[in-house]
Amino acid sequence: MSIPRIAIVGAGAIGTVIAARLSARGGLDVSLCLRSGGFSSLEVQGPDGTVAATPTLYADPTQTRPVDWVIATTKAYDSAAIARTWLPALMGPQTRLAVLQNGVEHVANFAAFVDPARILPVMLDIPAERLGPGRVLQRAAGIMVVPQGPDSADFITLFHGTGINVTADADFTTVVWRKLCLNAAGAVSALLRQPAGIVHHAGAAPVMRALVAECVAVARAEGANMDDATVDQVMDACCAAAPAGINSLLADRMAGRPMELDARNGVIIRRGAAHGIPTPVNQTVHDLILAAVSAEKAQR
Repeated sequence: MSIPRIAIVGAGAIGTVIAARLSARGGLDVSLCLRSGGFSSLEVQGPDGTVAATPTLYADPTQTRPVDWVIATTKAYDSAAIARTWLPALMGPQTRLAVLQNGVEHVANFAAFVDPARILPVMLDIPAERLGPGRVLQRAAGIMVVPQGPDSADFITLFHGTGINVTADADFTTVVWRKLCLNAAGAVSALLRQPAGIVHHAGAAPVMRALVAECVAVARAEGANMDDATVDQVMDACCAAAPAGINSLLADRMAGRPMELDARNGVIIRRGAAHGIPTPVNQTVHDLILAAVSAEKAQR
């Protein structure tokens, strides 16, 4: 039996964690595709200790060859770019594409470039922050969920022994919208430039709760199975998060990078409008973040 070949596209915090843990697992041919070099090894400081690995690194798509699995860990707004650059080189007739992104549009982001039947959407919950090139702090154990289907078992097998728990769920719609509820609340951190502990501030918590409530309403219209207790459950999860934790939206704003605002709050606004559901708090926070970023750019 040949060794499974896996290419991770995207060397941000999540891509680094996935590449390092799959490489350290052994028995896999792992490569990491990135924009540029500058480092030769990976180091993840996780709750289970430090994971060090040296997967093959590629900065040029022409140097690669088709693999069994492509794992896309780039931001949602980069989907079309990697579909045009990396995927033609990495995807052969049998290659499957696993999409590890925020939001609920995993398949839609790549459907114009890849047969949707070959796309496996993945909900991930891996609190991780980039410390530097090839170095990441992983604050908690990793969790991923995939929909039940023909490729689910193979994908789950890849992660045996990596420290990342991967399961399949028949109600994937509910899984991804529940995660989006958590991401929606995180916009307050990005707006105020404060870590996760801001949820304990009396002025922030009601806004976060309202963001989540709007997301729940839209999620139900999209077919997610959520009851009246969901808002409290999501807020409890926010309160239990590490106070110093920095979500990816905040990390991108602090670093002056593009933000996944559309994939996290924008989609709630867009899908809410499609269902006739008002989402004024998500709209307000969304617009305030854009205004703040615009003002910061003007001051540079």
